[in-house]
Amino acid sequence: MDKRWVIKERADAKVTKQLSQELGISEVITELLIHREIDTFEKAKKFFRPELSHLHNPFLMKDMDKAVMRLEDAIQKKQNILVYGDYDVDGTTSVAMVYSFLKTFHNNVSYYIPDRYKEGYGISIAGIDFASDNDISLVIALDCGIKAIDKINYANTKNIDFIICDHHRPGNELPKAIAVLDPKRSDCEYPFKELSGCGVGFKLVQAYVQKNNINFSEITSLLDFVAVSIAADIVPIVDENRVLAHYGLKQLNNNPRKGFKAIIELAGLKKEITINDIVFGFAPRINAAGRMESGNSAVQLLISDSDYGAEKSGAGIDSVNTERRTVDTAITAEAMSMVEEDASFTNKKSTVLFNSQWHKGVLGIVASRLIEKYYRPTIILTESNGFATGSARSVKNFDVYNAIETCSDLLDQFGGHKYAAGLSLKIENLDAFKAKFENVVSETIDVNSLVPEIEVDATIAFDDIDAKFFRVLNQFAPFGPGNMAPVFISENIYDKGNVRIVGNKHLKMGLLQQNKKRGFGAIAFGQSDHYTAIAARQSFTSCFTIEENSWNGTTTLQLNVKDIRIEES
Repeated sequence: MDKRWVIKERADAKVTKQLSQELGISEVITELLIHREIDTFEKAKKFFRPELSHLHNPFLMKDMDKAVMRLEDAIQKKQNILVYGDYDVDGTTSVAMVYSFLKTFHNNVSYYIPDRYKEGYGISIAGIDFASDNDISLVIALDCGIKAIDKINYANTKNIDFIICDHHRPGNELPKAIAVLDPKRSDCEYPFKELSGCGVGFKLVQAYVQKNNINFSEITSLLDFVAVSIAADIVPIVDENRVLAHYGLKQLNNNPRKGFKAIIELAGLKKEITINDIVFGFAPRINAAGRMESGNSAVQLLISDSDYGAEKSGAGIDSVNTERRTVDTAITAEAMSMVEEDASFTNKKSTVLFNSQWHKGVLGIVASRLIEKYYRPTIILTESNGFATGSARSVKNFDVYNAIETCSDLLDQFGGHKYAAGLSLKIENLDAFKAKFENVVSETIDVNSLVPEIEVDATIAFDDIDAKFFRVLNQFAPFGPGNMAPVFISENIYDKGNVRIVGNKHLKMGLLQQNKKRGFGAIAFGQSDHYTAIAARQSFTSCFTIEENSWNGTTTLQLNVKDIRIEES
Protein backbone atom coordinates (compact mmCIF):
# COMPACT_ATOMS: atom_id res chain seq x y z
CA MET A 1 0.00 0.00 0.00
CA ASP A 2 1.34 3.43 -0.95
CA LYS A 3 2.10 5.79 1.91
CA ARG A 4 2.14 9.58 2.20
CA TRP A 5 5.30 11.15 3.55
CA VAL A 6 4.50 14.28 5.53
CA ILE A 7 7.68 16.18 6.34
CA LYS A 8 7.46 18.55 9.29
CA GLU A 9 8.23 22.20 8.65
CA ARG A 10 11.67 23.43 9.61
CA ALA A 11 11.81 25.29 12.92
CA ASP A 12 13.04 28.86 13.14
CA ALA A 13 16.80 28.71 12.46
CA LYS A 14 17.72 31.25 15.16
CA VAL A 15 15.67 29.46 17.86
CA THR A 16 17.15 26.12 16.83
CA LYS A 17 20.73 27.39 16.91
CA GLN A 18 20.36 29.10 20.28
CA LEU A 19 18.69 26.13 21.98
CA SER A 20 21.22 23.76 20.39
CA GLN A 21 24.05 25.75 21.97
CA GLU A 22 22.33 25.95 25.36
CA LEU A 23 21.76 22.19 25.44
CA GLY A 24 25.01 21.13 23.79
CA ILE A 25 23.28 18.89 21.26
CA SER A 26 23.03 18.84 17.47
CA GLU A 27 20.62 21.11 15.64
CA VAL A 28 18.86 18.08 14.17
CA ILE A 29 17.97 16.81 17.63
CA THR A 30 17.13 20.33 18.79
CA GLU A 31 14.63 20.57 15.95
CA LEU A 32 13.01 17.33 17.16
CA LEU A 33 12.46 19.00 20.52
CA ILE A 34 10.96 22.11 18.97
CA HIS A 35 8.55 19.95 16.97
CA ARG A 36 7.39 18.65 20.37
CA GLU A 37 6.85 22.25 21.59
CA ILE A 38 9.99 22.07 23.73
CA ASP A 39 11.66 25.35 22.90
CA THR A 40 13.41 26.42 26.13
CA PHE A 41 16.15 25.01 28.32
CA GLU A 42 13.69 24.49 31.22
CA LYS A 43 11.18 22.62 29.05
CA ALA A 44 13.98 20.43 27.70
CA LYS A 45 15.22 19.68 31.21
CA LYS A 46 11.73 18.62 32.24
CA PHE A 47 11.41 16.47 29.11
CA PHE A 48 14.75 14.70 29.44
CA ARG A 49 14.62 14.39 33.23
CA PRO A 50 11.05 13.46 34.26
CA GLU A 51 10.48 13.75 38.01
CA LEU A 52 7.65 12.41 40.15
CA SER A 53 7.33 15.94 41.50
CA HIS A 54 6.07 16.90 38.02
CA LEU A 55 2.84 14.95 38.66
CA HIS A 56 -0.23 17.15 39.06
CA ASN A 57 -2.03 17.55 42.35
CA PRO A 58 -4.74 14.84 42.29
CA PHE A 59 -7.18 17.12 44.14
CA LEU A 60 -7.38 19.28 41.02
CA MET A 61 -9.63 16.53 39.61
CA LYS A 62 -13.34 17.16 40.06
CA ASP A 63 -14.90 15.07 42.87
CA MET A 64 -11.54 13.82 44.18
CA ASP A 65 -12.24 15.24 47.64
CA LYS A 66 -15.57 13.36 47.73
CA ALA A 67 -13.92 10.14 46.54
CA VAL A 68 -11.19 10.24 49.20
CA MET A 69 -13.65 11.13 51.93
CA ARG A 70 -15.90 8.15 51.04
CA LEU A 71 -12.91 5.79 50.82
CA GLU A 72 -11.63 6.95 54.22
CA ASP A 73 -15.09 6.41 55.70
CA ALA A 74 -15.27 2.86 54.31
CA ILE A 75 -11.85 2.01 55.71
CA GLN A 76 -12.56 3.55 59.11
CA LYS A 77 -15.87 1.66 59.42
CA LYS A 78 -14.30 -1.57 58.06
CA GLN A 79 -16.89 -1.76 55.29
CA ASN A 80 -16.60 -4.23 52.44
CA ILE A 81 -15.08 -2.63 49.34
CA LEU A 82 -15.34 -4.09 45.83
CA VAL A 83 -12.79 -3.08 43.19
CA TYR A 84 -14.57 -3.38 39.83
CA GLY A 85 -12.99 -3.07 36.38
CA ASP A 86 -13.24 -3.83 32.71
CA TYR A 87 -11.78 -7.03 31.25
CA ASP A 88 -9.09 -5.47 29.02
CA VAL A 89 -5.51 -4.54 29.98
CA ASP A 90 -6.42 -1.08 31.25
CA GLY A 91 -9.24 -2.49 33.35
CA THR A 92 -7.39 -5.47 34.80
CA THR A 93 -4.25 -3.48 35.62
CA SER A 94 -6.48 -0.86 37.28
CA VAL A 95 -8.19 -3.47 39.42
CA ALA A 96 -4.94 -5.22 40.32
CA MET A 97 -3.34 -1.90 41.28
CA VAL A 98 -6.12 -0.53 43.49
CA TYR A 99 -6.79 -3.96 45.03
CA SER A 100 -3.07 -4.42 45.81
CA PHE A 101 -2.91 -0.99 47.43
CA LEU A 102 -6.01 -1.39 49.59
CA LYS A 103 -5.16 -4.96 50.59
CA THR A 104 -2.02 -3.78 52.38
CA PHE A 105 -4.08 -2.12 55.13
CA HIS A 106 -7.75 -3.10 54.65
CA ASN A 107 -8.86 -6.74 54.88
CA ASN A 108 -12.40 -6.29 53.61
CA VAL A 109 -11.60 -5.83 49.94
CA SER A 110 -12.37 -8.00 46.93
CA TYR A 111 -12.44 -7.55 43.15
CA TYR A 112 -14.83 -8.20 40.28
CA ILE A 113 -14.32 -8.39 36.51
CA PRO A 114 -17.54 -8.67 34.45
CA ASP A 115 -17.91 -11.56 32.03
CA ARG A 116 -17.49 -10.21 28.49
CA TYR A 117 -20.11 -12.60 27.10
CA LYS A 118 -22.76 -12.72 29.84
CA GLU A 119 -22.52 -9.15 31.14
CA GLY A 120 -20.84 -7.13 28.41
CA TYR A 121 -18.73 -4.02 28.86
CA GLY A 122 -18.71 -1.90 31.99
CA ILE A 123 -20.84 -1.90 35.13
CA SER A 124 -23.47 -4.63 34.99
CA ILE A 125 -26.64 -5.49 36.88
CA ALA A 126 -25.05 -8.86 37.71
CA GLY A 127 -22.04 -7.07 39.21
CA ILE A 128 -24.27 -4.85 41.35
CA ASP A 129 -26.28 -7.88 42.49
CA PHE A 130 -23.00 -9.59 43.42
CA ALA A 131 -22.10 -6.56 45.51
CA SER A 132 -25.51 -6.60 47.19
CA ASP A 133 -25.34 -10.34 47.92
CA ASN A 134 -21.89 -9.93 49.49
CA ASP A 135 -22.72 -6.94 51.71
CA ILE A 136 -20.54 -4.54 49.69
CA SER A 137 -20.98 -0.92 50.79
CA LEU A 138 -18.57 0.74 48.33
CA VAL A 139 -17.63 -0.13 44.75
CA ILE A 140 -14.64 1.51 43.07
CA ALA A 141 -15.29 1.22 39.34
CA LEU A 142 -12.19 1.55 37.15
CA ASP A 143 -11.91 2.15 33.38
CA CYS A 144 -15.71 2.11 33.08
CA GLY A 145 -18.89 3.64 34.44
CA ILE A 146 -18.99 7.12 32.93
CA LYS A 147 -22.18 6.29 31.00
CA ALA A 148 -23.71 3.84 33.51
CA ILE A 149 -26.64 6.12 34.38
CA ASP A 150 -29.27 3.39 34.84
CA LYS A 151 -26.85 0.97 36.52
CA ILE A 152 -25.82 3.51 39.16
CA ASN A 153 -29.48 4.39 39.77
CA TYR A 154 -30.08 0.67 40.37
CA ALA A 155 -27.10 0.48 42.74
CA ASN A 156 -28.45 3.46 44.68
CA THR A 157 -31.69 1.55 45.32
CA LYS A 158 -29.52 -1.17 46.89
CA ASN A 159 -27.62 1.36 49.06
CA ILE A 160 -24.36 0.61 47.27
CA ASP A 161 -22.10 3.62 46.77
CA PHE A 162 -19.91 3.98 43.68
CA ILE A 163 -16.69 5.87 43.07
CA ILE A 164 -16.23 5.97 39.30
CA CYS A 165 -12.68 6.27 37.90
CA ASP A 166 -12.97 6.54 34.13
CA HIS A 167 -11.24 8.21 31.20
CA HIS A 168 -13.78 7.68 28.43
CA ARG A 169 -15.87 10.53 27.08
CA PRO A 170 -18.95 11.31 29.19
CA GLY A 171 -22.40 11.64 27.71
CA ASN A 172 -24.73 14.59 28.36
CA GLU A 173 -25.58 13.23 31.81
CA LEU A 174 -23.27 11.93 34.53
CA PRO A 175 -24.18 8.94 36.72
CA LYS A 176 -25.36 9.79 40.25
CA ALA A 177 -22.39 8.19 41.99
CA ILE A 178 -20.74 9.41 45.21
CA ALA A 179 -17.85 10.65 43.04
CA VAL A 180 -17.20 10.65 39.30
CA LEU A 181 -13.49 10.98 38.51
CA ASP A 182 -12.93 11.60 34.82
CA PRO A 183 -10.60 14.33 33.51
CA LYS A 184 -12.73 14.48 30.35
CA ARG A 185 -15.72 15.82 32.31
CA SER A 186 -16.57 19.24 30.88
CA ASP A 187 -16.61 20.70 34.39
CA CYS A 188 -13.27 19.15 35.40
CA GLU A 189 -10.30 21.52 35.38
CA TYR A 190 -7.67 18.84 35.83
CA PRO A 191 -4.74 20.03 33.65
CA PHE A 192 -4.13 16.73 31.83
CA LYS A 193 -7.01 15.04 30.03
CA GLU A 194 -5.37 11.93 28.57
CA LEU A 195 -4.81 9.62 31.54
CA SER A 196 -5.50 5.91 31.11
CA GLY A 197 -8.19 4.33 33.27
CA CYS A 198 -5.44 2.94 35.48
CA GLY A 199 -3.93 6.43 35.55
CA VAL A 200 -7.17 7.83 36.99
CA GLY A 201 -7.15 5.01 39.54
CA PHE A 202 -3.59 5.93 40.48
CA LYS A 203 -4.64 9.55 41.03
CA LEU A 204 -7.20 8.28 43.56
CA VAL A 205 -4.47 6.31 45.34
CA GLN A 206 -2.15 9.33 45.19
CA ALA A 207 -4.85 11.56 46.66
CA TYR A 208 -5.51 9.09 49.48
CA VAL A 209 -1.84 8.90 50.54
CA GLN A 210 -1.48 12.66 50.19
CA LYS A 211 -4.50 13.30 52.44
CA ASN A 212 -3.35 10.74 55.00
CA ASN A 213 0.30 11.85 55.14
CA ILE A 214 1.61 8.55 53.76
CA ASN A 215 4.98 8.83 52.03
CA PHE A 216 4.64 8.83 48.23
CA SER A 217 7.42 6.23 48.05
CA GLU A 218 4.88 3.73 49.44
CA ILE A 219 3.02 3.73 46.11
CA THR A 220 5.79 4.10 43.51
CA SER A 221 5.89 0.30 43.18
CA LEU A 222 2.38 0.52 41.67
CA LEU A 223 3.62 2.49 38.67
CA ASP A 224 4.41 -0.65 36.67
CA PHE A 225 0.65 -1.23 36.47
CA VAL A 226 0.18 2.31 35.15
CA ALA A 227 2.96 2.00 32.54
CA VAL A 228 1.43 -1.21 31.18
CA SER A 229 -2.00 0.42 30.95
CA ILE A 230 -0.58 3.50 29.20
CA ALA A 231 1.15 1.37 26.57
CA ALA A 232 -1.74 -1.03 26.01
CA ASP A 233 -4.48 1.62 25.87
CA ILE A 234 -2.48 3.73 23.38
CA VAL A 235 -2.91 7.03 25.25
CA PRO A 236 -0.53 9.91 24.47
CA ILE A 237 2.82 9.54 26.25
CA VAL A 238 3.15 13.23 27.02
CA ASP A 239 2.86 15.41 30.12
CA GLU A 240 1.83 13.32 33.14
CA ASN A 241 1.72 10.07 31.16
CA ARG A 242 5.39 10.54 30.25
CA VAL A 243 6.33 10.75 33.93
CA LEU A 244 4.14 7.79 34.89
CA ALA A 245 5.45 5.66 32.00
CA HIS A 246 9.08 6.61 32.69
CA TYR A 247 8.96 5.52 36.33
CA GLY A 248 6.67 2.56 35.61
CA LEU A 249 9.18 1.20 33.11
CA LYS A 250 11.94 1.64 35.69
CA GLN A 251 9.92 -0.45 38.14
CA LEU A 252 9.21 -3.04 35.46
CA ASN A 253 12.88 -3.37 34.54
CA ASN A 254 14.46 -3.13 37.98
CA ASN A 255 12.01 -4.96 40.21
CA PRO A 256 9.08 -6.47 38.28
CA ARG A 257 6.28 -7.95 40.36
CA LYS A 258 5.91 -11.71 40.05
CA GLY A 259 3.05 -11.57 37.54
CA PHE A 260 4.93 -9.28 35.16
CA LYS A 261 8.11 -11.32 35.64
CA ALA A 262 6.18 -14.40 34.46
CA ILE A 263 5.01 -12.52 31.35
CA ILE A 264 8.56 -11.33 30.62
CA GLU A 265 9.78 -14.93 30.69
CA LEU A 266 6.86 -16.24 28.61
CA ALA A 267 7.40 -13.52 25.99
CA GLY A 268 11.15 -14.28 25.88
CA LEU A 269 12.09 -10.66 26.59
CA LYS A 270 15.76 -10.58 27.56
CA LYS A 271 16.52 -6.89 27.08
CA GLU A 272 15.30 -3.70 28.71
CA ILE A 273 11.50 -3.59 28.53
CA THR A 274 10.12 -0.78 26.35
CA ILE A 275 6.64 0.51 25.53
CA ASN A 276 6.80 -1.56 22.34
CA ASP A 277 7.48 -4.72 24.35
CA ILE A 278 4.39 -4.05 26.44
CA VAL A 279 2.23 -3.45 23.35
CA PHE A 280 3.34 -6.63 21.58
CA GLY A 281 4.48 -8.88 24.44
CA PHE A 282 2.46 -8.02 27.54
CA ALA A 283 -0.86 -6.67 26.27
CA PRO A 284 -1.89 -9.60 24.03
CA ARG A 285 -1.37 -12.07 26.87
CA ILE A 286 -3.19 -10.03 29.50
CA ASN A 287 -5.99 -9.23 27.06
CA ALA A 288 -6.34 -12.87 26.00
CA ALA A 289 -7.83 -13.82 29.36
CA GLY A 290 -10.76 -11.41 28.99
CA ARG A 291 -11.12 -12.05 25.27
CA MET A 292 -11.31 -15.84 25.41
CA GLU A 293 -12.30 -16.76 28.98
CA SER A 294 -12.35 -14.43 32.00
CA GLY A 295 -10.45 -11.30 32.94
CA ASN A 296 -10.31 -12.68 36.49
CA SER A 297 -7.36 -14.89 35.54
CA ALA A 298 -5.44 -11.79 34.38
CA VAL A 299 -6.00 -10.13 37.75
CA GLN A 300 -4.98 -13.34 39.54
CA LEU A 301 -1.71 -13.27 37.61
CA LEU A 302 -1.07 -9.59 38.30
CA ILE A 303 -1.67 -9.81 42.06
CA SER A 304 0.15 -13.12 42.53
CA ASP A 305 2.60 -13.03 45.44
CA SER A 306 4.34 -16.34 44.76
CA ASP A 307 6.60 -17.48 41.92
CA TYR A 308 4.66 -20.73 41.59
CA GLY A 309 1.28 -18.98 41.44
CA ALA A 310 2.53 -16.44 38.88
CA GLU A 311 4.11 -19.13 36.70
CA LYS A 312 0.96 -21.24 36.82
CA SER A 313 -1.36 -18.31 36.00
CA GLY A 314 1.05 -17.08 33.34
CA ALA A 315 1.23 -20.46 31.62
CA GLY A 316 -2.57 -20.63 31.55
CA ILE A 317 -2.86 -17.16 30.03
CA ASP A 318 -0.12 -17.93 27.50
CA SER A 319 -2.06 -21.01 26.39
CA VAL A 320 -5.23 -18.93 26.03
CA ASN A 321 -3.26 -16.38 24.00
CA THR A 322 -2.17 -19.10 21.60
CA GLU A 323 -5.82 -20.06 21.15
CA ARG A 324 -6.68 -16.37 20.63
CA ARG A 325 -4.12 -16.08 17.81
CA THR A 326 -5.63 -19.08 16.03
CA VAL A 327 -9.14 -17.65 16.31
CA ASP A 328 -8.28 -14.09 15.25
CA THR A 329 -6.23 -15.34 12.28
CA ALA A 330 -9.20 -17.39 11.03
CA ILE A 331 -11.72 -14.58 11.52
CA THR A 332 -9.41 -12.04 9.88
CA ALA A 333 -9.18 -14.30 6.81
CA GLU A 334 -12.99 -14.59 6.68
CA ALA A 335 -13.41 -10.84 7.07
CA MET A 336 -10.94 -10.10 4.29
CA SER A 337 -12.79 -12.54 2.01
CA MET A 338 -16.03 -10.65 2.70
CA VAL A 339 -14.32 -7.40 1.75
CA GLU A 340 -12.84 -8.80 -1.46
CA GLU A 341 -16.19 -10.28 -2.50
CA ASP A 342 -18.03 -6.95 -2.04
CA ALA A 343 -18.16 -5.39 -5.50
CA SER A 344 -18.99 -1.98 -4.05
CA PHE A 345 -16.12 -1.97 -1.54
CA THR A 346 -13.75 0.14 -3.63
CA ASN A 347 -16.26 2.99 -3.57
CA LYS A 348 -16.69 2.92 0.20
CA LYS A 349 -14.88 5.00 2.80
CA SER A 350 -15.62 2.64 5.71
CA THR A 351 -15.78 -1.06 6.52
CA VAL A 352 -18.63 -2.54 8.59
CA LEU A 353 -18.82 -6.35 8.75
CA PHE A 354 -21.13 -8.69 10.69
CA ASN A 355 -21.04 -12.42 11.23
CA SER A 356 -23.14 -13.93 14.01
CA GLN A 357 -20.60 -16.74 14.56
CA TRP A 358 -17.50 -14.66 15.11
CA HIS A 359 -15.81 -14.72 18.50
CA LYS A 360 -16.63 -11.51 20.35
CA GLY A 361 -13.29 -11.40 22.13
CA VAL A 362 -11.13 -10.80 19.06
CA LEU A 363 -13.19 -8.28 17.10
CA GLY A 364 -10.99 -5.32 17.99
CA ILE A 365 -7.91 -7.19 16.80
CA VAL A 366 -9.64 -8.12 13.53
CA ALA A 367 -10.68 -4.49 12.98
CA SER A 368 -7.06 -3.41 13.43
CA ARG A 369 -5.86 -6.07 10.97
CA LEU A 370 -8.33 -4.85 8.34
CA ILE A 371 -7.15 -1.27 8.79
CA GLU A 372 -3.57 -2.44 8.18
CA LYS A 373 -4.68 -3.85 4.82
CA TYR A 374 -7.44 -1.49 3.62
CA TYR A 375 -6.90 1.63 5.75
CA ARG A 376 -10.35 2.94 6.43
CA PRO A 377 -12.51 3.30 9.59
CA THR A 378 -13.60 -0.24 10.46
CA ILE A 379 -16.29 -1.84 12.62
CA ILE A 380 -16.43 -5.61 13.17
CA LEU A 381 -19.60 -7.05 14.72
CA THR A 382 -20.94 -10.36 15.94
CA GLU A 383 -24.12 -11.50 17.69
CA SER A 384 -24.18 -11.45 21.48
CA ASN A 385 -27.26 -11.70 23.71
CA GLY A 386 -29.51 -10.96 20.74
CA PHE A 387 -27.64 -7.79 19.69
CA ALA A 388 -25.02 -7.00 17.06
CA THR A 389 -22.04 -6.12 19.23
CA GLY A 390 -18.50 -5.23 18.32
CA SER A 391 -15.50 -2.99 18.10
CA ALA A 392 -14.50 0.00 16.00
CA ARG A 393 -11.01 1.15 15.07
CA SER A 394 -9.98 4.21 13.11
CA VAL A 395 -7.34 5.68 10.86
CA LYS A 396 -5.18 8.66 11.74
CA ASN A 397 -6.97 12.00 12.13
CA PHE A 398 -10.48 10.52 11.96
CA ASP A 399 -12.65 10.49 15.10
CA VAL A 400 -14.57 7.24 14.91
CA TYR A 401 -16.28 7.92 18.25
CA ASN A 402 -17.87 11.08 16.84
CA ALA A 403 -18.97 9.21 13.71
CA ILE A 404 -20.59 6.48 15.83
CA GLU A 405 -22.23 9.08 18.08
CA THR A 406 -23.85 10.63 14.99
CA CYS A 407 -25.54 7.25 14.44
CA SER A 408 -26.66 6.93 18.07
CA ASP A 409 -30.35 6.85 17.14
CA LEU A 410 -29.70 3.36 15.74
CA LEU A 411 -27.59 2.11 18.66
CA ASP A 412 -28.38 0.47 21.97
CA GLN A 413 -25.12 1.65 23.59
CA PHE A 414 -21.64 2.83 22.67
CA GLY A 415 -18.50 4.27 24.24
CA GLY A 416 -14.82 4.80 23.66
CA HIS A 417 -12.19 7.16 22.28
CA LYS A 418 -11.25 8.95 19.08
CA TYR A 419 -9.53 5.88 17.59
CA ALA A 420 -11.26 2.95 19.33
CA ALA A 421 -14.83 2.34 20.43
CA GLY A 422 -17.34 -0.36 21.31
CA LEU A 423 -20.98 -0.48 20.32
CA SER A 424 -24.10 -2.63 20.24
CA LEU A 425 -27.35 -2.36 18.31
CA LYS A 426 -30.43 -4.35 17.40
CA ILE A 427 -29.71 -6.71 14.53
CA GLU A 428 -32.66 -5.31 12.57
CA ASN A 429 -30.94 -1.90 12.62
CA LEU A 430 -27.74 -3.24 11.10
CA ASP A 431 -28.35 -2.33 7.45
CA ALA A 432 -29.54 1.15 8.37
CA PHE A 433 -26.49 1.63 10.59
CA LYS A 434 -24.08 0.48 7.87
CA ALA A 435 -25.59 2.96 5.42
CA LYS A 436 -25.64 5.85 7.88
CA PHE A 437 -22.12 5.20 9.17
CA GLU A 438 -20.77 5.05 5.62
CA ASN A 439 -22.56 8.30 4.81
CA VAL A 440 -21.15 10.03 7.92
CA VAL A 441 -17.61 8.85 7.17
CA SER A 442 -17.85 9.82 3.50
CA GLU A 443 -19.04 13.32 4.34
CA THR A 444 -16.53 14.04 7.12
CA ILE A 445 -13.28 12.21 6.37
CA ASP A 446 -10.41 13.99 4.65
CA VAL A 447 -9.37 12.01 1.56
CA ASN A 448 -5.75 12.11 2.81
CA SER A 449 -6.83 10.17 5.90
CA LEU A 450 -7.53 7.16 3.67
CA VAL A 451 -3.83 6.83 2.81
CA PRO A 452 -1.38 5.70 5.53
CA GLU A 453 0.81 8.57 6.64
CA ILE A 454 4.43 8.58 7.68
CA GLU A 455 5.27 11.71 9.63
CA VAL A 456 8.91 12.58 8.98
CA ASP A 457 10.87 14.65 11.50
CA ALA A 458 13.99 15.62 9.54
CA THR A 459 16.35 14.90 6.66
CA ILE A 460 19.66 13.49 7.82
CA ALA A 461 22.97 12.30 6.40
CA PHE A 462 24.41 8.94 7.48
CA ASP A 463 27.55 10.67 8.75
CA ASP A 464 25.43 12.59 11.30
CA ILE A 465 24.39 9.33 12.97
CA ASP A 466 26.93 8.36 15.60
CA ALA A 467 26.93 6.99 19.16
CA LYS A 468 26.38 10.41 20.79
CA PHE A 469 23.52 11.22 18.41
CA PHE A 470 21.78 7.94 19.29
CA ARG A 471 22.47 8.33 22.99
CA VAL A 472 20.66 11.68 23.07
CA LEU A 473 17.92 10.39 20.76
CA ASN A 474 17.33 7.48 23.12
CA GLN A 475 16.53 9.94 25.91
CA PHE A 476 13.39 10.91 24.00
CA ALA A 477 11.92 7.56 25.18
CA PRO A 478 9.48 6.31 26.26
CA PHE A 479 8.07 6.52 22.75
CA GLY A 480 4.40 6.32 21.89
CA PRO A 481 1.46 8.47 20.72
CA GLY A 482 2.35 12.15 21.06
CA ASN A 483 6.03 11.26 21.19
CA MET A 484 6.71 8.74 18.46
CA ALA A 485 10.22 7.53 17.71
CA PRO A 486 11.68 10.17 15.35
CA VAL A 487 11.55 9.31 11.65
CA PHE A 488 14.34 10.53 9.34
CA ILE A 489 14.81 10.73 5.58
CA SER A 490 18.05 10.01 3.77
CA GLU A 491 18.55 10.30 0.00
CA ASN A 492 20.95 8.68 -2.47
CA ILE A 493 21.35 5.48 -0.50
CA TYR A 494 22.01 2.02 -1.87
CA ASP A 495 22.73 -1.51 -0.74
CA LYS A 496 26.38 -2.54 -0.70
CA GLY A 497 25.60 -5.86 -2.35
CA ASN A 498 24.18 -8.24 0.23
CA VAL A 499 20.45 -7.45 0.26
CA ARG A 500 18.36 -10.53 0.97
CA ILE A 501 14.74 -11.47 1.66
CA VAL A 502 14.05 -12.81 5.13
CA GLY A 503 10.78 -14.27 6.41
CA ASN A 504 9.38 -14.27 2.85
CA LYS A 505 8.50 -10.55 2.78
CA HIS A 506 11.15 -8.55 4.65
CA LEU A 507 14.40 -7.05 3.40
CA LYS A 508 17.71 -7.26 5.25
CA MET A 509 20.23 -4.76 3.86
CA GLY A 510 23.62 -3.17 4.38
CA LEU A 511 23.19 0.46 3.35
CA LEU A 512 25.61 3.13 2.22
CA GLN A 513 24.99 6.74 1.24
CA GLN A 514 26.59 8.42 -1.72
CA ASN A 515 29.72 10.41 -0.73
CA LYS A 516 29.35 9.47 2.97
CA LYS A 517 31.69 7.35 5.08
CA ARG A 518 29.24 5.65 7.44
CA GLY A 519 27.06 2.68 6.55
CA PHE A 520 24.36 0.85 8.51
CA GLY A 521 22.56 -2.46 8.60
CA ALA A 522 18.84 -2.09 7.93
CA ILE A 523 15.62 -4.07 8.15
CA ALA A 524 12.55 -3.22 6.03
CA PHE A 525 9.49 -5.16 7.15
CA GLY A 526 7.00 -6.13 4.45
CA GLN A 527 8.93 -4.44 1.63
CA SER A 528 10.35 -7.37 -0.34
CA ASP A 529 8.72 -5.98 -3.51
CA HIS A 530 11.71 -3.60 -3.74
CA TYR A 531 14.22 -6.47 -3.77
CA THR A 532 14.93 -6.51 -7.53
CA ALA A 533 15.64 -2.79 -7.81
CA ILE A 534 17.79 -2.71 -4.66
CA ALA A 535 19.71 -5.86 -5.64
CA ALA A 536 20.49 -4.08 -8.94
CA ARG A 537 22.18 -1.36 -6.84
CA GLN A 538 19.61 1.28 -7.73
CA SER A 539 19.75 4.24 -5.36
CA PHE A 540 16.70 5.15 -3.32
CA THR A 541 15.30 7.53 -0.73
CA SER A 542 14.17 6.03 2.53
CA CYS A 543 12.48 7.09 5.75
CA PHE A 544 13.49 5.19 8.89
CA THR A 545 13.86 5.12 12.63
CA ILE A 546 17.16 4.34 14.34
CA GLU A 547 17.47 1.47 16.81
CA GLU A 548 19.98 -0.90 18.36
CA ASN A 549 20.39 -4.43 17.06
CA SER A 550 22.07 -7.07 19.20
CA TRP A 551 23.42 -10.22 17.57
CA ASN A 552 25.94 -12.73 18.86
CA GLY A 553 26.94 -10.47 21.73
CA THR A 554 27.53 -7.45 19.49
CA THR A 555 25.28 -4.37 19.52
CA THR A 556 25.19 -2.03 16.52
CA LEU A 557 22.96 0.77 15.27
CA GLN A 558 20.37 -0.37 12.74
CA LEU A 559 17.90 1.49 10.52
CA ASN A 560 14.31 0.32 10.72
CA VAL A 561 13.09 1.30 7.25
CA LYS A 562 9.46 2.45 7.14
CA ASP A 563 9.23 3.09 3.39
CA ILE A 564 11.35 3.08 0.24
CA ARG A 565 11.12 5.20 -2.90
CA ILE A 566 13.35 4.03 -5.72
CA GLU A 567 14.99 7.02 -7.38
CA GLU A 568 14.57 7.58 -11.12
CA SER A 569 17.62 6.61 -13.18
